[in-house]
Amino acid sequence: MGIGDLSLLQLQEYWWIIISLLGGLFVFMMFVQGGQTLIDILSTTEIEKTMLINSIGRKWELGFTTLVLFGGALFAAFPLFYATSFGGAYWVWMAILFCFIIQAVSYEYRMKPNNFLGKKTYEFFLKINGNLGTFLLGVAISTFFSGSEFILNSNNFVEWQNDLRGLESLLNPYNYLLGLSLVFLAKISGALYFMNNISHKEIQNRAIESIKINMIFFLIFFVGFIIWILLKNGYAVNIDGMIYIQKNKYLYNFMDMPFLSWMFITGVIMVIGAVFTAVVFKKTCCIKSGGLGIVLTVMSLLLNVGFNGTSYYPSTSDLQSSLTIMNSSGSHYTLTVMTYASMMIPFVLGYIVLAWYSMDKEKITKEEMQDKNAHNY
Repeated sequence: MGIGDLSLLQLQEYWWIIISLLGGLFVFMMFVQGGQTLIDILSTTEIEKTMLINSIGRKWELGFTTLVLFGGALFAAFPLFYATSFGGAYWVWMAILFCFIIQAVSYEYRMKPNNFLGKKTYEFFLKINGNLGTFLLGVAISTFFSGSEFILNSNNFVEWQNDLRGLESLLNPYNYLLGLSLVFLAKISGALYFMNNISHKEIQNRAIESIKINMIFFLIFFVGFIIWILLKNGYAVNIDGMIYIQKNKYLYNFMDMPFLSWMFITGVIMVIGAVFTAVVFKKTCCIKSGGLGIVLTVMSLLLNVGFNGTSYYPSTSDLQSSLTIMNSSGSHYTLTVMTYASMMIPFVLGYIVLAWYSMDKEKITKEEMQDKNAHNY
């Protein structure tokens, strides 16, 4: 059976899998954001700070590539979600966009001679991106489970029900659980990456100490988030497309789809195992297994909220305005053409892997940062 023979539902499920995978990859790439928050904590001298910033500075563009790929796929495959969320909750997305704009500006201008803001200002911008940007992304994603206040009229035009335009998600304390989980997870993966990428014993030892602290906070908020979604009412879809409230919907999704449960459990174990190995045995290669664990964990959560007759973007103002992969996707023709185009995704991912390998063939050293001919961020 060829791609053109796939049903609309099969194409919708295929694209939700692709988006879930890209979402997992992007969360893994947020080790850059986490690393930015550790710059002052892991350094005691200016040269150590330069080593840290250059370590993640050589990767931030790959994270941006993944983010653009994720957003582009979401826009093309599920345009109604894109129009509803970005067209309705635009204040929260503008805040997130601002956090990522100042990241790009900071890497570009931090080391420029005679920049009028000074290095400290750009380093502060990196911390805003690492802490606030990551937190707001987690809060925005958490609305997949908690819902948002919107109504779609007969023409699918979004009517947001308050003037905060997405920032009202900050009034729901449960959304903070995922937001803070992502912040501390990014710090952990950032420290793991520094251990793998920088040849400097003192930085590696400080990274281990930071992991010990951040892991405690991560587990508190992540376990709280998991308990919340497993016990809360979810938004289910009838065969006729009607949305209704179902008790423990996300728990039943894991039970109804055992492969998701195993993916989630495997991902969590891999992350915990990577942290344990790095802290106890001081292994420097744990970013690889930990990164794969992050991808599996995030991917399983996104699949949970999109599959098994579930609304992935519920409306708390009007149940029937809630979005599912069935009612928010492009047409059969559009998804078919996109599926052919998706054959290029492995090449994009291959580019990321190749670029990563080329930049990481040799660890960053103090001598390299002191070379006046080297390009430093």
